[in-house]
Order: sequence, then structure tokens, then C-alpha cells
Amino acid sequence: MRMKLFFFISISLLYTHSLQAQNFSEGEKEIILSGDTSTMLRVIPLSEPVGQKALRTISLDIAFDDPLLTTLKNRMLKAVQDPANRGVGIAAPQVGINRNLIWVQRFDKKEQPFEFFINPKIIWRSDFLLQGVEGDLSFQDRDDVIRNYAIMVSYIDTTGRQQIEMMEEFTSIIFQHETDHLSGILFTDRVADQKNKRYAPFQPKRAKALLREIK
Repeated sequence: MRMKLFFFISISLLYTHSLQAQNFSEGEKEIILSGDTSTMLRVIPLSEPVGQKALRTISLDIAFDDPLLTTLKNRMLKAVQDPANRGVGIAAPQVGINRNLIWVQRFDKKEQPFEFFINPKIIWRSDFLLQGVEGDLSFQDRDDVIRNYAIMVSYIDTTGRQQIEMMEEFTSIIFQHETDHLSGILFTDRVADQKNKRYAPFQPKRAKALLREIK
């Protein structure tokens, strides 16, 4: 029964991905091709009007075979790995492109590589939660945020194939942070919302306590 359910979810998501995916607009092409395309794209601060707009806009799916996707992908990776402002993840809205594209550092894999996700979706979240400090490449704030300990994600890889996998702990937190950007949500929004909720410790996990929301 469970395998049938996952098969149905996979087929439904693949249909949704292919139906909604579009190519880059002319304005997006200008941003992607601006300046020296071998260098990183600038991370636009939240303090700028263009940053406020991009970071508060819901992003759209992108066609996996758009000819400029590789250029954007490479320039985003250089931005998140910039020694002057290095991060563990980045979303396309942070460079002014409102498309569902993110880079996430995989702390759950050997050598902790960065991986690129096209049209990522979270299709399941654990009830157990984990609290940790988060920051953002787009602004200077840092604060404790409560996220789901484990998630199941769906995305399209660079060959156009749909992938589904589980993520836990810090990698899961990064993925949730970056996909929030795709919905116009900042981690400060999560902090504000969580102040009105109550949580209780569940059990210790690697020196941190899993939490559960008290409803």
C-alpha cells in the first residue's frame, strides 16, 4: 500500500512539474547574462527595494532544459561559496531570479558536497522538530528557528528525471530554509510565528533535543 502511495505521489508530482515548468523570461535572461558570466551573481540584500520584491515573491517552476540554466546554476554556486560571505545554501530569488532553484550543502554525505535542486518540493515533514541558529546571505540577522527534523523531498535533476529522497538534521534544515525563500518566506517569519506556539522536549539527539509542538 505504501509503495503504491509513493508511486501515485511520484507520478502526480512529475505531471505537475512538467505542466508548470517554463523557460526564463527576457528580464531573467538579462540578469543571468549580466556582467562576466564566469563570475558569481550578486546576492541582492533585503535592504534594497529589488531585494524586498524578489524575496517576497512566490517563485515559479523552470524547464530543466532551459539553455541558460547551467549558467545560472554555476553563478549561484559561486555566490554561495564566496569567501567573503560564504553560506550553506542559496535560492534563486536571492540573486533576483524568482524560479524554484536552490543549492544545498549536503552535510549528510561524505565530503559534504553542494547539490543543485530544480523545482524542489517538500512532500512530507516529520512531527519531530529541531531547533538551531540560522542566518541568511541576504541580511545580517541570526536567530533560533524550529524546523522539522526530517523531510521527504521531490525535485527534478539536471537530466529531467524526478527524484524523491529523505533528508534529516542539518541538511533538512538547510533545505527547508532555502525552499522557504521560494515561497517568499524568511526565517524571521518563522521565528515570529513560533513565538506564539509552545514546544516540549521529546528526546535527546546528538547533543540536541528533538521537540514537538504542544497543540
